[in-house]
Amino acid sequence: MQFGICHLSIVPLRAQPEDSSEMSSQLLYGDHFKVLEQRKCWSKIRTAYDNYEGWIGNVQFLAISESDYDQLENDRNPRHTSDLVSFVSSGNNSLIPLVMGSNVGPIDIFGHNFDGDHIDCTQEKSHLLDTALLYLNAPYLWGGKTPFGIDCSGLAQMVYKINGYRLLRDAAQQATQGEPLSFIEESEPGDLAFFDNKEGIIYHVGIIMENNYIIHSHGKVRIDRLDHTGIFNTDTKSYSHKLRVIKKII
Repeated sequence: MQFGICHLSIVPLRAQPEDSSEMSSQLLYGDHFKVLEQRKCWSKIRTAYDNYEGWIGNVQFLAISESDYDQLENDRNPRHTSDLVSFVSSGNNSLIPLVMGSNVGPIDIFGHNFDGDHIDCTQEKSHLLDTALLYLNAPYLWGGKTPFGIDCSGLAQMVYKINGYRLLRDAAQQATQGEPLSFIEESEPGDLAFFDNKEGIIYHVGIIMENNYIIHSHGKVRIDRLDHTGIFNTDTKSYSHKLRVIKKII
């Protein structure tokens, strides 16, 4: 078994080993993984954080030892950047930009330096919405996980990740976590609302706010109304998503 780590700002994780393939997710700086299969230009990997599989270019990661991988796995207080954009400096005095939620715990592996703001412990549930609002107006991007492009489940995962809680990657996977609630009135800010399509498949997720509002990624990260029917889009004055279930994760 081989192991690797992302040493670049953002790396696309693709469904197939080719540049034109769908981007299903992204790796951020400091994300580590197992290498399941290696080809001349591509490697199939499984991320340590959420067991998500996909293909990345061989020139876009560094190989690490099994002991380094195990050390990262045993780190119970990873340091996630908390600014929209920050930087690490490398040995040749060049700067590498980092997006919010990057893991700067492994900087010693890279020989980099970081002196920006970060979170290294579990935060109160009330902090979730403060983090979510930092993504407001970020454009929707399928597979995206950054303030420069993010999808609905990526928003939920990153908001929880930065605050010390672990969510799976896709909305349907996230819906298997936590405790279901019967009514919106039972929910608290920071709980997750899930939405299904006509076939009954969960395909969308948002973070519940106070006073029956929800923040979610649909075209962009936006705030809309939420009721028992679903999400009422404040621009189109119509329902955009049908509510399936509400989950209390923490």
